[in-house]
Amino acid sequence: MTEQAARYFEPFDLDVTLRDAALDDQNRPTRRMLANAAISMHVEDAYYSVRELRGAVSWVHEGETGGKRKLASILSNPAGDDFQRCIYFCLAGRGIVEMLDDLMWLEELLEARGRVAGSIHRRKIRARPLVSPYVADEPDGPVVASTENFRQGRSWWADPGLTA
Repeated sequence: MTEQAARYFEPFDLDVTLRDAALDDQNRPTRRMLANAAISMHVEDAYYSVRELRGAVSWVHEGETGGKRKLASILSNPAGDDFQRCIYFCLAGRGIVEMLDDLMWLEELLEARGRVAGSIHRRKIRARPLVSPYVADEPDGPVVASTENFRQGRSWWADPGLTA
């Protein structure tokens, strides 16, 4: 199909890969939850939010100075990003290896989605509008405490697939 012909068809759905991932029963439940949570999120906002969260979780796991402070600030910022908190709590307690694996998986999906969005924009192909899944522009409800001295539970240290 030519670019000219593509302009007259339905707008391109930027969320098609997220929808596929959300419905793929071969994906872990956490990955299906993450894909669903990212549907309709602004292309750049979703990618950079997940990238920042994955970086903070990696720093905590690797014992980097400031890692806990960064993660606590992401989760406790009253003017922060409910999407980041949603992603984090989809994975909390699942084990750090699986958590990081799932965050990297989502980050790759969202990066590819951004590249497609840029390509179709440059080619002047219409994209289906992304309607925010959030009803408010600001975070709503209680947030996590901001202390960087939070206790890391068993999921940060034990591989759930291993037995003692």
